[in-house]
Amino acid sequence: MTKNMQWRILVALGVVGFALAGMLPLKEKINLGLDLQGGMHLVLKVDTSKIPEEAREDAPNRALEIIRNRIDQFGVREPLIQRQGKDSIVVQLPGVTDRDRAIELIGRTAQLEFKLIEDNEDLNKQADEGNVPEGYELKTVGKETLLLKKKSELTGDTLVAAEVKFDQSRFNEPYISLEFNSKGAAVFADVTGRNVGKRLAIVLDGKVHSAPRINEKIPSGKASISGRFSVEEASDLSIVLRAGALPAPLYIEEERTVGALLGRDSIESGIRASLIGLCLVLGFMLLYYLFAGVVASIVMLLNFVIVLGMLGWLHTTLTLPGIAGLILVIGMAVDANVLIYERIREELTTGKHIRSAVGAGYNKAFTAILDSNITTLIAAALLFKFGTGPIRGFGVTLSIGIVASMFTAIFVTRIIFDLVTANKHFTKLPMLQMFRKTKIDFIGKRWIAYVLSTVVLVVGISAFFTKGEKAYGIDFTGGQLQEYSFARPVKVEDVRKILYDMGIKDATIQLVGEDKKEVLVKTSEDVATSLKNEFDEKFTGNRSDILRVEKVGPSIGKHLRKSARLAVLWSLIGILLYVGFRFKNVAFATAGVIALFHDVFVTMGFLAITGRELNLTIVAALLTIAGYSINDTIVIYDRIRENMKLYRKATMKEIVNMSVNQTLSRTVLTTFTTLLAVTSIFFFGGEVLRDFSFALLIGMISGIYSTIYIASPLVIFWHAKGRR
Repeated sequence: MTKNMQWRILVALGVVGFALAGMLPLKEKINLGLDLQGGMHLVLKVDTSKIPEEAREDAPNRALEIIRNRIDQFGVREPLIQRQGKDSIVVQLPGVTDRDRAIELIGRTAQLEFKLIEDNEDLNKQADEGNVPEGYELKTVGKETLLLKKKSELTGDTLVAAEVKFDQSRFNEPYISLEFNSKGAAVFADVTGRNVGKRLAIVLDGKVHSAPRINEKIPSGKASISGRFSVEEASDLSIVLRAGALPAPLYIEEERTVGALLGRDSIESGIRASLIGLCLVLGFMLLYYLFAGVVASIVMLLNFVIVLGMLGWLHTTLTLPGIAGLILVIGMAVDANVLIYERIREELTTGKHIRSAVGAGYNKAFTAILDSNITTLIAAALLFKFGTGPIRGFGVTLSIGIVASMFTAIFVTRIIFDLVTANKHFTKLPMLQMFRKTKIDFIGKRWIAYVLSTVVLVVGISAFFTKGEKAYGIDFTGGQLQEYSFARPVKVEDVRKILYDMGIKDATIQLVGEDKKEVLVKTSEDVATSLKNEFDEKFTGNRSDILRVEKVGPSIGKHLRKSARLAVLWSLIGILLYVGFRFKNVAFATAGVIALFHDVFVTMGFLAITGRELNLTIVAALLTIAGYSINDTIVIYDRIRENMKLYRKATMKEIVNMSVNQTLSRTVLTTFTTLLAVTSIFFFGGEVLRDFSFALLIGMISGIYSTIYIASPLVIFWHAKGRR
């Protein structure tokens, strides 16, 4: 064994060892995303318009610290709380599925005030008649109407403690015990001392909770708030009082809540889809490429280990789209192997020795592998830049998978083949062959393809634009999506009647799942809790659970729509520039990108025709299609460039036809292996990933068609135009 081989083996073992160290133990290295373990993702906007201008700049930072203190006391494990932009705060709460309680805890202003109640009968009578005196306000507590002075005698700014205690004389009813610092205690003592016999209202967020009479001066700086709280309400109120009042109101711009039940289902679906996808791809490679398939299967498993290891080292949060990325990587990981093996097959047919054929196969396939993977990386990088949350996780997983597959396919398999072919008894590399040497006139049928594509595009895009705003999901339009799971199937008409009785007439209702026990409801306002209560009341004996709630404000929706457009546009521009640079030919780049536009618009059209909406997850699929679709095109372009040097007297039409036929087997096989993995996601990955995988299926099928019938013929057109 040569030193060069020893060095290569050590590098391969080192990478695998590094990956295993990052991967194990898996539970400690990779965190599950909110969509897998359940939890809440909130984007909160700090409304600074109602506070003085000189205090606005620091308000978001103060709000962030107060929210952090509240959540820390709430007991959430590993929350994420950080600034986003100028006046927004991102909050992620793993494991928290009681959305109403969490939203109340986070967003409550908690403005505590002590106000004196006016005991002048004339002023009270005047206020009762609708003429509230200047400097006063009317409030109710129970059935009693009170006239309060607007000016607070004391606020919660000087509060140092707020604890839940229990009143033994009222059957252990919980109340909140308050304690002020020395400054607050002095003010409280002064107020109570000057107003013995009067009533003092305790006001929280504008609501009077109690209005006890002052019997004597209270120098201790202690008070209490009662009001028939539950233990949970009293506990949450004490938390927000201890953490302090928010400097400005908060509004939810975006919410994504996933119930624990849906999280568990997503994990099970993801694992099932991964195993099935892995078995399908492994089975095909073993059956079709025989010994070479064994090598590909070994490195594909190594590829899986390297991806998980890198995710572990990066402490990446694994999301459901991230699992989809892992499955997709399984299919894409063998693409490079297919390119290499088909090249080796060609070299063997020329009569070369097995060792020479292997070397030539690797050398000639390298540029096509490099170019095709870089274009997919461009799309993955843009997913990370413009995506949010789970979509970024998909981009990270896809990027790592692409790099890992290049390493295993080019470096590790070469080591194995070099070791095997060093044995003089190893003289053959048998493989099955789907396509013999074909001589199909693909280019001659280009006008039929152009007409077919035009019809499909016109119908699809017309359907998309005809739907208007209905073509977009709530990610881009704003609104709320709620998913409920029932013990038994329900009827759409019954759900619609309940919503209609609630005064909601613009809801979109859809039954999902194989047994139609899950209901998707899309509304323009937040009705998740009230609708759940109505379901419990009207569907007696048919238990319902909230699986997820997604809410996006109109301004966030516009921002996300703009980001999605930019992501797709920059992806296509990036691929155009790279292909143009690599092939030093505008004809190749322009034709390739036109084919990409074709695939993206075909996919969007089919989504509209089948009643599916365009959302962030679908945009991730479109970018993946753009990056992946160019792969086969680059393989053909690489062969065209090679044949242009070999057959200088042939016409461009002859060269393109020859190149398409020569690469037909790898064009079909690379797409087929990836489609095996995507089909696994579609059928076994669960309802959440159904539209995502459907888009990938359509895009990849369109991709193989456009590679042969759009991108390749257009090279002839642009090449002829360039000669004029």
